[in-house]
Amino acid sequence: MESANTKLNAVAVILRASQAIQEAIKNHAATHGLNPTEFAVLELLYNEGDQPIQIISKKILISSGSITYVIDKLEEKKYAIRKACPNDRRVTFATITNHGKTFMDQVSPQHEKKIENIFEQLDDEEINKMIDLLKRVGRHAEKV
Repeated sequence: MESANTKLNAVAVILRASQAIQEAIKNHAATHGLNPTEFAVLELLYNEGDQPIQIISKKILISSGSITYVIDKLEEKKYAIRKACPNDRRVTFATITNHGKTFMDQVSPQHEKKIENIFEQLDDEEINKMIDLLKRVGRHAEKV
């Protein structure tokens, strides 16, 4: 019975830690007038360049219906635009604008610092071990 309690405790700890991290990211994004999903999309475009809209939803784990709304909001804020794919009319890319790049040039270092602060009590070895363990649990959970 002790093992079951330990595993239930592990789930509770993982979920609480995830909620706390999400809340910190949400609060940081809000200080810049964005919600966490808008920030994640903008960060993806900033770091990886133009992205097919369908791929963005998979990379940041949101529904394809939600990504349309998020891109609309980023367009309203002049941070991103839609661009047709020259090779396939069925594909539309999201592209960061110069205004969006300027914004992210300022905000990205602050965001990185926020993430560093969240994990400051762990060294790189501990973080890598945690990543490894959580990946293993996640992959196994997908199978059961």
